[in-house]
Amino acid sequence: MPFIQSDFKGNSFSKNGHFETIYPALFRNINVPYQRERIILKDGDFIDLDFLKNENSPVLVLFHGLEGSSDSQYIKGFSKSFFDIGFTTVAVNFRSCSGSLNNKLRSYHSGATDDIDEVLQFISNRFPQSDLFALGFSLGGNALLKYTCDLEHQLPRNLKKVAAVSVPIDLKASSKALETFSNKVYMQRFLKSLNNKMKEKEKQFPGTISTKGIEKIKTFHEWDSEFTAPIHGFKDSKDYYEKCNALQFLQQAPIPTLLLNALNDPFLAKSCFPKTISQQSDLFHFMLSNFGGHVGFAYSKANGTYEHERRIHEFFGTQKRIN
Repeated sequence: MPFIQSDFKGNSFSKNGHFETIYPALFRNINVPYQRERIILKDGDFIDLDFLKNENSPVLVLFHGLEGSSDSQYIKGFSKSFFDIGFTTVAVNFRSCSGSLNNKLRSYHSGATDDIDEVLQFISNRFPQSDLFALGFSLGGNALLKYTCDLEHQLPRNLKKVAAVSVPIDLKASSKALETFSNKVYMQRFLKSLNNKMKEKEKQFPGTISTKGIEKIKTFHEWDSEFTAPIHGFKDSKDYYEKCNALQFLQQAPIPTLLLNALNDPFLAKSCFPKTISQQSDLFHFMLSNFGGHVGFAYSKANGTYEHERRIHEFFGTQKRIN
């Protein structure tokens, strides 16, 4: 029943998914006066949180995508959008994504639900009288959806709703989609950033890992087999993808949960559009948009209105007015 077909007509300049993806990333400019706090995790590592604070307000926690941060334009856009209507917003920087290399060999990945649980429990305890909402994007969206729906964690009692945007919920299929020629520029950009961090990890933990030949890696399948899987306790990339993809858990959503994906998102495989699951669920909602690209969804002006912000406000019941 909770399947929604979006009426979004796409960007006024171009309906091309690549353009819609790149346009806000290059041209959107938002300044937000974050207040940073560092929390220490159970394993002794840390995560940096960037707050915009309102008194006695509901709280929105934001989880970025692969190699993103609180400085990503979509995170700043949602932070400002919700702060402006009275929310406290918390932009989470996954391990090693805040500008400071984390203290452990492990980092973050698509199924790092333990870190999401620690962050949300911390925020819940910090604001026990406030309604709590969570929103994830891309990789962070998969991790958040898995956390919410795999029933392995006790969700914070004040967590009311969860949403995710542009999420590769089928990790194996989406990693293959990113290997296509048309996505080469994205793959190169991601691997360059990941490789640089792994070289820093090699210096930080000498003799533990080796980055010899790392420049020869051309796909996520290769990178995840070489680094993500062994560092985080998986047998290989196949084991990692199978255990961490959120798709298999969505039908178990215990609270109202929304996924918004665009058909022209160049990062997503066909299996990332779970219409049937949503039609058979009371609590999992899937919104399908024909346009939007990957975390794009601009109407026209780069610093103007965005469709995914409007839709998330609607789902969370905040109904920010769209001009």
